[in-house]
Amino acid sequence: MKIVLFILSLLAILQGSGTGIMKNQIWNELTQEEKNVIEHKGTERPFSGKYYKTNEEGVYLCKRCNAPLYKSDAKFDSGCGWPSFDDEIAGAVKRVPDADGRRVEIICANCEAHLGHVFEGEGLTDKNVRHCVNSLSIDFKHQDLKPLMLSKNKKAYFAGGCFWGVEYYFEDVDGVISADSGYMGGALKNPTYKDVSRGDSGHLEVVEVTYDPTKVDYETLARLFFEIHDPTQKNGQGPDIGEQYLSAVFVSDESERKIIEKLTNLLESKGLDVATKIVQSSEFYKAEEYHQDYYKHKNAKPYCHIYIKRF
Repeated sequence: MKIVLFILSLLAILQGSGTGIMKNQIWNELTQEEKNVIEHKGTERPFSGKYYKTNEEGVYLCKRCNAPLYKSDAKFDSGCGWPSFDDEIAGAVKRVPDADGRRVEIICANCEAHLGHVFEGEGLTDKNVRHCVNSLSIDFKHQDLKPLMLSKNKKAYFAGGCFWGVEYYFEDVDGVISADSGYMGGALKNPTYKDVSRGDSGHLEVVEVTYDPTKVDYETLARLFFEIHDPTQKNGQGPDIGEQYLSAVFVSDESERKIIEKLTNLLESKGLDVATKIVQSSEFYKAEEYHQDYYKHKNAKPYCHIYIKRF
């Protein structure tokens, strides 16, 4: 049964369902000790976990749903008493504010099981990030996911004013499977265009770019993003003013964050005062159908997005 659940979870992650809780999922049965950590956000005693010192080659999985979370080559000994990782499998781990108001909690993106906390700026590895994970939250399999990950589509999220124009430019990029207009960033569930248009929902107009990483890489997409809108405008984009039109990149992992930081620094070295925010990705809500492929249906071009070479 566990093998079947693992295969189903693998397929779900690789097909992009990691952005929210899978419906009708049958979770693994947990012990009371595991429930205390995974469901009630407890913490196991330091140096007590079974995976604190392990160094075998393989993949660490979510204890509750078997979703792949970390590859063994990202594990390191931080001396903190809990398993430590400096990178996650893309899209597998979500960051959310901790209830204590100080730390950042990490949860499984598939089932929202509590994993632990993430810390940055400690200088323990070159990636300068530490996922501090409870052993009770994870399981381990001797296997390699590389062959599975190579040809699978990925998603990127960009906010640059009105999503019609951002979508227009990304749709014609070789390697982009689709570009969908939608909303991200706020707490309101299932927002409508009317909700977001008020400018107080916390959501931005965002374009979800689904792409084949064997044909186009994330940095190429990010460079285009900075060249199809004005990343220096602080209150919106062109004539569209308001919170929902701010410039932002919603990153899914540390590698994406570093690419955006690199490009931002490069633009600033050229004299641009970049206002683009870097935000951890959250749930994406696809916009109403009449917003999709707007300019193509109108046989028109964007009124507030113009390509300007910046790199």
